[in-house]
Amino acid sequence: MTVSVPPVAVDGSWGEGGGQILRTSLTLSLLTGRPLFVENIRAGRPKPGLRPQHLAAVRAAVAVSGGRVEGAALGSGGLRFFPGKPGAGQYSFDIGTAGATSLVLQTVVPALALAGGDSTVTVSGGTHVPWAPTFEYLSRHWAAVMAGLGLRVRLRLERAGFYPRGGGCVRADVSGGWRPKPLAASERGAFQRAHGLSLVGRLATSIAARQAGELEKGLRRLGLEDAFGEVAVDVVEPAARSPGTAVYVETEFETGRAAFSALGRRGKPAEQVAREAVNELARFLHTDAAFDYHLADQVLLPLALADGESRFTTSAVSEHLLANAHVISLFLGQVVQTSGDVRTPGQVRVCPTGV
Repeated sequence: MTVSVPPVAVDGSWGEGGGQILRTSLTLSLLTGRPLFVENIRAGRPKPGLRPQHLAAVRAAVAVSGGRVEGAALGSGGLRFFPGKPGAGQYSFDIGTAGATSLVLQTVVPALALAGGDSTVTVSGGTHVPWAPTFEYLSRHWAAVMAGLGLRVRLRLERAGFYPRGGGCVRADVSGGWRPKPLAASERGAFQRAHGLSLVGRLATSIAARQAGELEKGLRRLGLEDAFGEVAVDVVEPAARSPGTAVYVETEFETGRAAFSALGRRGKPAEQVAREAVNELARFLHTDAAFDYHLADQVLLPLALADGESRFTTSAVSEHLLANAHVISLFLGQVVQTSGDVRTPGQVRVCPTGV
């Protein structure tokens, strides 16, 4: 194949050496049309190389663009990806394990949003798994922020897939014609609302009730009642192929927002699951940041494509944030500036080329 634009070489061992480097590189390759040559994939992980979840993201990138890939095999430490032009359509991907459906979706949704038509993407795998955004985080929190940046995606949980068995299914309807917008969120502003969800699949409803009760107590302890002194906590029992529990809490402010999830497991008390999410929220509230640290790294790429400068504050500078900023610099130049030490509150400025 004749390469008309120079490829981008990425070292997957940079920073924490995780899968985020690969996923962000794939997305930017799709968006810029530049071939991607990546080595040392996930070199910092106990099981380095491509795992099923990462292979699914690679194959998804190939499918939505009609591109070509070399080295896409389980355990592979390097690959070459030659993207085509992303096109609207209906796509379906099966991870085959409890790998995170959310991370596969986040890899291809931005490219499909820039296409000329609407798309539907269905991904089967894990919907509530460790070290990845849960379905609720993606559908309620991430999607809401993306809408503010002009990217419209509607997500539906067809079936929950709890770790470790998975078996879940998520559908995403993506509107084409996206024009990325900047944002300004240096301060979070006045409190507006908080909401909690207690989820249980194929387990006793009493577990969901215990999680919900602890969530309500935690939100009250943080002073997050509404104007009538009420706390919004709902119990959800999604269809699922395997048992599992999860909780989700979110809080919205005038210009900022944050959300956190926690997962249950055998032998872990329901109350502990709820407390984990509430404690994360409490740590966020003890800062003055506009966004939670997970969201901070997820908005970088859209903002790097926007038609103006963006600024926001984060409750913590994470390794993921720095990794995404690094990969963006390889494709687009030094458009992201961060201040603050890792694991401490920080500020982020994104100034796309030409602005």
